[in-house]
Amino acid sequence: MDLTLPPKVTQRAFARLAEINDAMGEVKALRVAVDGGGCSGFQYDIKLDDPAEDDLILEKDGLKVVVDSVSLPFLSNAIIDFSEELIGARFVIDNPNATSSCGCGTSFSM
Repeated sequence: MDLTLPPKVTQRAFARLAEINDAMGEVKALRVAVDGGGCSGFQYDIKLDDPAEDDLILEKDGLKVVVDSVSLPFLSNAIIDFSEELIGARFVIDNPNATSSCGCGTSFSM
């Protein structure tokens, strides 16, 4: 039995994706992936993309956040959010699977 819980996307993240799509004049999905590398072993790759056949699609009001099947286990039960702080605004991942992360927040280990 597969106990992988899909990640959740906050309203703030969907709202920011809507703003980005409006500014670009086209509708793209937000792709959240996990790659090997980074200072802690794995790193997040967040970009605008089109959904692929094997993607998990998290959708709200026509907006889509997609996760590929390889990255999905690494993002089980994670929260995809958008943060605006003094150091800048960015999409952030609150990942309960990460045992440690680097100071920049884009790299983690399990």
